[in-house]
Amino acid sequence: MRIDIDLAACAGHGQCAATSPDVYHLDDDGFVLDGATVADGAEDDAREGASACPENAITIRD
Repeated sequence: MRIDIDLAACAGHGQCAATSPDVYHLDDDGFVLDGATVADGAEDDAREGASACPENAITIRD
């Protein structure tokens, strides 16, 4: 599973990390860091965090 982040669309709400803190990490300004990896068994968490993004800046690719 791969996570693609549209960094230009990310508004720094942090809902992805609040929903799935083991998958999504934020920088010091509250913006999601690109390059998130999904550990085995965390696929549902990755999807939940992506769906929590109000800007739809996160795309999950299986």
